[in-house]
Amino acid sequence: MNAGHETIAAIATAPGEAGIAIVRISGPQALPIADRVFRCREPLPSARSAGSFVYGHVHTEGDIDEAILLIYRAPASYTRDDVVEIQCHGGQASVKRVLRTVLAAGAIPAAPGEFTRRAFLSGRIDLLQAEAIMDLIAARSERAAASAIEQLEGVLSVNVNLIYDQLVVLGADLEACLDFDEGELPEYTLTQLRQQLTASRESLRALASGWNEGHLLRDGALVVIIGKPNVGKSTLMNRLLGRERAIVTATPGTTRDTLEETFVLNGIPLRLVDTAGLREADCAIEQEGIRRARELLKKADLTLLMMDGTRILDDEDKALLEHINPSRTVLVINKIDKGQKLSESSFTPLRTVACALHTGVGIEHLKHAMSERLDIQSTMQPHAVISERHHYLIQLADGKLQDAEQILQDADESFETLAALEIREAINHLGQITGRHYHSELLDSIFSRFCVGK
Repeated sequence: MNAGHETIAAIATAPGEAGIAIVRISGPQALPIADRVFRCREPLPSARSAGSFVYGHVHTEGDIDEAILLIYRAPASYTRDDVVEIQCHGGQASVKRVLRTVLAAGAIPAAPGEFTRRAFLSGRIDLLQAEAIMDLIAARSERAAASAIEQLEGVLSVNVNLIYDQLVVLGADLEACLDFDEGELPEYTLTQLRQQLTASRESLRALASGWNEGHLLRDGALVVIIGKPNVGKSTLMNRLLGRERAIVTATPGTTRDTLEETFVLNGIPLRLVDTAGLREADCAIEQEGIRRARELLKKADLTLLMMDGTRILDDEDKALLEHINPSRTVLVINKIDKGQKLSESSFTPLRTVACALHTGVGIEHLKHAMSERLDIQSTMQPHAVISERHHYLIQLADGKLQDAEQILQDADESFETLAALEIREAINHLGQITGRHYHSELLDSIFSRFCVGK
């Protein structure tokens, strides 16, 4: 048990109508509080063994609620404290009454993520696993959930810790070299240290290579559909979603604001945005929609640039082509069933797909092109991938190792102390990924993003 801290409580289930709701209590007074608020047959909750499920009642503000009590005893619990969970009827009124009763009996409200923070501080999980819990809760696709589960199981922690331990040994070996008098250190020793340093940097870069996939899984890819009015942008959105979400008419300028929906492609959630047609407009509302479309275009992970295949290129089309990033764009030539005047080969090397979206022709080819541009493969097995925070710390660590490598290559052995200092800094950065090195501001930043009750 983690002695010396308060007993906390919170609602652990999402708000809204449901069959049950759960109030979680964790801390040294969890079982005594359960004795005070829960009525059941003898023995009292505090006298029962771990793993007990007890039927009874909670007396709440003059009312009586049926409930089930679950008992977890330290250290075999989520927080490694004594933990009690009260399962009551779902809905807001019932569970809030139970929570108020628990707080009146001696618990204090839990802060966001405080249960998981205690799990980390007790050594039950590391920071990577703690973040995986948040990723699992927020997962918007099965692939994202599978990746989070692998991280929760410690796969990513093992990889980071392996590099960390290698650097600790490398730093120790380098500092041991300081005991030699100048000129006495064998050259092959320094050569070996340089090789080990290079190998560690390669391992870091391999770890960092998963950042883009991690970004896509966690945040979703921003896919923006742009083009002139009436080229089929809303029809494309409806085809990808498989339902009529955007209004489709023959009148140009029907879409005047951005319209966003989530669409899962090969396990990656996409933030699919239909935008106002890009043109010179007199209407203030349409002008604002066009401005928003151009702002989104700057942030897009992928742009679907649409053109009417029945018309030849004009100056507006050419202007659009000049302001896109070819490596992050798929050109969609629509309406090819009505007489095609635009050829796919005319836009080489831009990735181009010809479609007749009104009938659905070409939509599967477009999905394949989108997967290629986003570098997401349907056959890739889900695996733990790094986040923006991890990527930032890896970059810092790699920079320090690069400095150490440069020192050892360009200087004589009298500069070993400087190289050792750089390696220590790299170790510190890596330690912040898993929590082997941490400070209160780091924990506050991570756990404040959790929901209350987790």
